[in-house]
Amino acid sequence: MNWSVIDAGILGPALVAGLLVLATHVPLGGQVLQRGIVFIDLAIAQIAGLGVICADALGLPQGGIAVQLAAVTAALLGAVVLTWMEQRAPKEQEALIGVMFILAACAGILVLAGNPQGGEHLKELLVGQILWVNKTQLLWLAAVTALISLALWRGWIGRLGRYGFYSVFALAITASVQLVGVYLVFASLIIPALATRRLDGRRRFLTGYALGAAGFALGLALSALLDLPSGAVIVWTLAACAMLYSITRSAAPEAT
Repeated sequence: MNWSVIDAGILGPALVAGLLVLATHVPLGGQVLQRGIVFIDLAIAQIAGLGVICADALGLPQGGIAVQLAAVTAALLGAVVLTWMEQRAPKEQEALIGVMFILAACAGILVLAGNPQGGEHLKELLVGQILWVNKTQLLWLAAVTALISLALWRGWIGRLGRYGFYSVFALAITASVQLVGVYLVFASLIIPALATRRLDGRRRFLTGYALGAAGFALGLALSALLDLPSGAVIVWTLAACAMLYSITRSAAPEAT
């Protein structure tokens, strides 16, 4: 293996981005599992991505404030629909969330149908561009992460009701999906939360965050060494870290 490809100048900012994403996604993932709406992140991420695709189709500068506003607006509109669905059809909500996801995904394909680079845009949306994160994107993500983390730990989200949760969730997803992609957003939310589902409170967050951080660090290193797409490798390393933790934890009582 060529260890010289482990370039801190590239992998360092990518790891920082991953750690910032985990700061909000780990606690939100626990709430998603508790509410039984596992696929909400996929739906919101895809809707935010649709906002980005539409902004790009309109010729707006890539990565500019107008694109960010388009993504946030689309995600918040998705939050409105989710709130309405929870009120009107709570038993069918998970199925309706799946329908929202597939409709947003197909809408993105239709918008990009006439774009010769449409396939590349879809790939970027799904697997992200975490290796090419820049300082401006990190500062934007850090600001959003700080606000959402404060709202989570002070309990402000619960006071805002259903729409408050969905809105904060939409903002967190919008801030991360353009950097890490739809697949890694889902993995960051669900895998650490699932591995730590038997823990409570602060211990659950710290354990889930540690697992996520290990998954990101290992995935970035392996993707560089093996010259493979970072997002896809990180998803697998997150799953591997969670599985190893679960096996170790289940075996611990037998060992004692």
